[in-house]
Amino acid sequence: MTSKFPKIFSEIALGPHRLKNRVVFGAHTANMSENGLPGDQHIAYYVERALGGAAMIVVEPMPVHPAAVLTRGNFRTCDDAVIPAFRRLTDAVKAHGAVVLQQLYHVGSHGDSDLSYHAHWSPSGGPSYHDSDGSHAMTESEIEETVEAFVKAAERCRASGFDGVEVWAAYGGLVDQFWTPFYNRREDRWGGALENRMRFSREILGRIRARCGPEFVIGLTVSDEPGCPTALTRDQLAEIVGLLDGERLIDYVTCGSGGYFDYGSLMPTFLYPERLGAELSARLKTVVHNALVIAESHIRTPENAEITLGEGAADLVSIVRGQIADPHLVNKARDGVPEDIRGCLSCNQMCWGRRSRDYWISCLINPSVGREAEWGGDRLSPAERPKSVLVVGGGPAGLEAARVAAERGHRVVLAEASDRLGGAFRLAGEQPRRAQILDLIGWYETRFEKLGVEVRLNAYMEAADVAAHGADAVVVATGSLPPETGFQKALPERPGLPGLENGNVFSAESVMARAARPGRRIVLLDETGGWKGCGTAWKLAEQGHEVLLVTPDALVGKELQRTAADVALRRTLRKLGVQFFTETSVDRWQGDAAVLISHLTGAVETVAADSLVMATTNEAANWLALELAGEGVDFIEIGDGVAPRQAPYAFYEGRRAGMSL
Repeated sequence: MTSKFPKIFSEIALGPHRLKNRVVFGAHTANMSENGLPGDQHIAYYVERALGGAAMIVVEPMPVHPAAVLTRGNFRTCDDAVIPAFRRLTDAVKAHGAVVLQQLYHVGSHGDSDLSYHAHWSPSGGPSYHDSDGSHAMTESEIEETVEAFVKAAERCRASGFDGVEVWAAYGGLVDQFWTPFYNRREDRWGGALENRMRFSREILGRIRARCGPEFVIGLTVSDEPGCPTALTRDQLAEIVGLLDGERLIDYVTCGSGGYFDYGSLMPTFLYPERLGAELSARLKTVVHNALVIAESHIRTPENAEITLGEGAADLVSIVRGQIADPHLVNKARDGVPEDIRGCLSCNQMCWGRRSRDYWISCLINPSVGREAEWGGDRLSPAERPKSVLVVGGGPAGLEAARVAAERGHRVVLAEASDRLGGAFRLAGEQPRRAQILDLIGWYETRFEKLGVEVRLNAYMEAADVAAHGADAVVVATGSLPPETGFQKALPERPGLPGLENGNVFSAESVMARAARPGRRIVLLDETGGWKGCGTAWKLAEQGHEVLLVTPDALVGKELQRTAADVALRRTLRKLGVQFFTETSVDRWQGDAAVLISHLTGAVETVAADSLVMATTNEAANWLALELAGEGVDFIEIGDGVAPRQAPYAFYEGRRAGMSL
């Protein structure tokens, strides 16, 4: 049943191939290589998306030269040892009907010396915007060496069974740098006039075409940074791509967003509009007449994809994070059950966030990501002997444990003490622009209805209630609560906040739950550095409160740097009038004022305020687990009740618990 998405499920030709639908699983760094080669983990990751229905998969970028190495998980450069290893991957992916290519990249001046131990090569020198180093202006012989490195990498791809390659000319990488006058200030045949600035890309694409044959697909990736004065404009980019298309040097072009000057939109979070890459793809559709155009960037859902295709803004769409969150997104859309798709939150926490710390990627809401080889993909095996299962607590850990147990055939009762599912995670969904969290909780509710999970709300349970229920298996997911002492970890010698007894002090959770009524002028102490404090400050400022955000960290939103959301967040908060006090804590509370203390100088400052809101580390609500253990009742404890942590670990433990039953 494909009536809901007729554009997505129409076939299209790409070179000699017939794509079964219009959805691509585009290139991104999964960072899963083993000693520079794809292993079982990496292969299973891509196979799961091929099983899930993606028509084309572009495997993560291969650095074509030692100067291009950017992550610890990069593949080996200039080494034929990759060929048999990648042959295993291409054979496995093709067995499920997907066309498979590999992206080839060189980051130019934006290298990482810690990983490459090689000078960054660029057209004209200049600083790296990835690390703090400068770059080396390439000689003619080094340009030739790099062109050949691209071509030889493409030849290895062909020998490995790839159907083609995608040349990376996006985000300010080397190919893009040769096009762009800001980077390319050469006065020889590689710089100056547009024809000269295009020579590098023409040589790469033309030689790949000549050496790999006309049946070998050649793609190109581009991106734009509107408003950035040093980047190419859309019209300039359209002129370049149009010329390459007219010369039949490319079979398709993928359109992303952002770059090293507009880093936040490179992998846009929920702070950015959806379908961000569709504007560039629509512009290129006006000049590209031979190649296909792929829209990429913040196209999360089949609905996004259908709209983009229906507008004629692209021929195909690349859904990356959407297929990370649910690798079977395409098949679910094809089968007429899009409501079964586990929707991406655009949070970047475990995909881009883990990659930014140089780990292999995963997903906040789908812990099978990166564990496909270990867990058998995102598919669940039926239980050998169905049991009655009681899950106590309806936060992320409890939701996932209940769902997985029910998917495997167990009879599940989920008991939640409050009147709604979601726990503290639901409160995060009440913050501005974070309604995707509420959508996810709604997805669990839909799954529970289909699976027959009995949900009991307002069902506070003690040990006696658990024993009386008589379940074969008990899962305890009672979460965590904010401390009542006002303890600040930045002031460890103090067991609590002096002046707490003066009142008008609230937790971020109570504010988001609308259980507290803070006054007009608010001091918000954020020791978490993430959305708990920053999102609450945003909500309060939107409601008209005057917010003074205090953090012991050197910058507001420290933990959000890994998701590339921090700059856009700070910009938003400042536009709303939020004042920042960094490297500062609350020395004491006076009931109508906060005395702040600087960690740099020890100086104190008194600021008038009607209320103090605290976002600090929670404490485990593990009273039920302690009672059950004391009475000798067997149970599995998961989530924040074990230790207060971020949401990904609750989902992980919920999945693992459900699989273990």
